[in-house]
Amino acid sequence: MGSKPSHTKLKLVTISIVSFFIAFIYLSISHSPKRHETLIFHTLKDHKQPTQIFPRHVIKPKWYKYLENKTKNSKFKIGLVNVHETPIEVKDLHDKEVDLVNVHFRRVNKSVIWKDLFPEWINENVPQKSSQCPEIPMPELKDYVDLDVVLARVPCENATNVFRLQVNLVVANLLVKNGLDSNDIYREIYVVFIGPCSPMLEIFRCDDQIWHEGNVWIYKPDLRRLKQKILMPVGSCQLATPFAVQGREVWRKYGSSSTSNKSAHKPREAYVTVLHSSESYVCGAISLAQSIILSKSTKDLILLVDNSISQETLHSLKLAGWKIKIIERIRNPHAKRGTYNEWNYSKLRIWQLTEYDKLIFVDADFLFFKNLDHFFVFPQLSAAGNCRHVFNSGIMIIEPSECTFKTLMEKTLSVVSYNGGDQGFLNEVFSWWHRWPAKLNFLKNFQTDESRKYEYPKDAYAMHYLGLKPWMCYKDYDCNWDVLEYRDFPNDLIHAKWWQVYDSMPEELQKFCDLTPEMDTRIRLERQKAKISNFSDAHWKIQVKDPRRLSDSDI
Repeated sequence: MGSKPSHTKLKLVTISIVSFFIAFIYLSISHSPKRHETLIFHTLKDHKQPTQIFPRHVIKPKWYKYLENKTKNSKFKIGLVNVHETPIEVKDLHDKEVDLVNVHFRRVNKSVIWKDLFPEWINENVPQKSSQCPEIPMPELKDYVDLDVVLARVPCENATNVFRLQVNLVVANLLVKNGLDSNDIYREIYVVFIGPCSPMLEIFRCDDQIWHEGNVWIYKPDLRRLKQKILMPVGSCQLATPFAVQGREVWRKYGSSSTSNKSAHKPREAYVTVLHSSESYVCGAISLAQSIILSKSTKDLILLVDNSISQETLHSLKLAGWKIKIIERIRNPHAKRGTYNEWNYSKLRIWQLTEYDKLIFVDADFLFFKNLDHFFVFPQLSAAGNCRHVFNSGIMIIEPSECTFKTLMEKTLSVVSYNGGDQGFLNEVFSWWHRWPAKLNFLKNFQTDESRKYEYPKDAYAMHYLGLKPWMCYKDYDCNWDVLEYRDFPNDLIHAKWWQVYDSMPEELQKFCDLTPEMDTRIRLERQKAKISNFSDAHWKIQVKDPRRLSDSDI
């Protein structure tokens, strides 16, 4: 019985000690001169009521400090895109007002997949209004005005994820809406990307990146280029041609600086092709140049060559119309030694031609039938379709950039081409592209449709000579007829059109299209095989009169 008062006393002493320590800790924290409050800004549920926060002591993130120093401003109106699940920590704002506006947009339907945006083919003959792309919802842009900064989190998804594309396009539309008024007068605006995944290279140029640390990237976008992008269809599900109507003057309207639309700037544009590793395509490059000149183009012709091209050949290529630039070829790190695609990443050098605003790259096995100069109005990367969801890199428009070149070189080590060549690699990197009409890159491939072997669109702009090249055949007929594995490619009319350009060349240039003994022997052997197989087209019966022929016998 006597122990109870002692036990009660002990409990009171314990409570007093605990209370004392709690009070001590509270007083220490509340009176500490080094005290900081961490302020967490949550996104808003109602975008029409921007947050106004007046903290006493908070700590700013580095990106905020950078923008303060860059703009000499400490008060920003910030639009938040796809950050609703991730609060943003902002520290040390020193009682300045910050407006945070949550940008609302309906997420793209999960049933929409990449091949819906980039189908293998579309009916190019129907009016554009009746051939629409799937909807990718955008915000009501009129509700988000006077933004100084857009803060966004890019989803960490694969390159062909539709929601990833949607977030990038939402940001791009907000930037253009807030950075350019109805008269296209420029207003300074920035975008901050947070999180482990960077924005899409196809939309946000690495040249516009002004700060990067950890999981934060800051861009000051070139709005004239960005406006071109958002005028395009959301995928190759529609031809990019409407852009030429809606935004024909966008590129030419601005001066060389995106901050002004007053200075007159004539875009620097050129056609470019590449020869490397051998002289086997020299004849093709000469005929390509001649066809471009015959189309009355006003653009420069640039030819990149490595040290496999002799001085005599270089002289003749210059005579054909090419401006020569010597390059060091680039090895495909995933190709085997001695294979056809070992050095085809040399094509990436075209991004280093930064003295030009835009380039149309053309493979040396092309021929122009019409003038293509007006296609320079399109943005990177525009091309014609190939198969599945990919583009054919035989002709495409790019925007040179040393920064982009370095990015591509870095990606060669980790990105594996789906077909082992440069086309597969470029499609992996530039998964978002814009569809040119097929007649701009008419593939000389008729598959097994016999009725099409003698037909091609009379309004075709350019022909892509697949299979055995015309200069590797006799003038008399397309020798693809004689080779079983190439019988998807022959067409005598298209073959004859190539030789029309050859006949217009100076004799000094024609000699580069002469047959080698190896070529001549191969053709004669294939004619014999076609004869033995008794191919029904009977091209092997044609009496050859080509003066380039080195022997009268067919072996």
